[in-house]
Amino acid sequence: MWRKIELYILSLWILFFLVFVNTVPASFNAGSHFVGWKALFTIHIVPTVALVMIVLGYVIYRRFNYHVVKGAPELPKKVLKVENLNYETLSFLVTYIVPLVCFNLDPVSGSSRNGILVLLVLILMGWIYVKTNMYYQNPTLAVLGFNIYRVNTEQTENIVVIVKGKLKKDDVILARPVDDNIYFAKQYR
Repeated sequence: MWRKIELYILSLWILFFLVFVNTVPASFNAGSHFVGWKALFTIHIVPTVALVMIVLGYVIYRRFNYHVVKGAPELPKKVLKVENLNYETLSFLVTYIVPLVCFNLDPVSGSSRNGILVLLVLILMGWIYVKTNMYYQNPTLAVLGFNIYRVNTEQTENIVVIVKGKLKKDDVILARPVDDNIYFAKQYR
């Protein structure tokens, strides 16, 4: 369950980055200056939370990448059929991430309800994604070079694998289960 939540948080890494850029108090006009770290962390809470989530996303990514590179406890499996599922990550990005960036999250000029609403939407969306096992639809992983495939192997059918790089028929993979039919995988060479 925790891995699913981590992958969901990682899928929001792009959102947190965009929120940080959108809300950090910065001006590029002549004579402007940085507000200072103390003001950033005490007054401007939204970019601070976004920055913390960016750092947390980086830690989650490093753990995820370690699990993928580490390999799998199972024997190698030969891929018999491959279906690319990367298009699903784009639908996640366009449907959920982009609209959430449009909320005015500045507590000074915007409504405090916007922040509460975005938080509730993120929690509800995360709950749905974890419960329906759609957490693998991850635009962040796509940006970082991972691909999602539905594959049939000699031992299993219709499993979803998250793999760094491309996968094709007759490749051999080492898979580490995340859930019933979802696996981290790496190519076996």
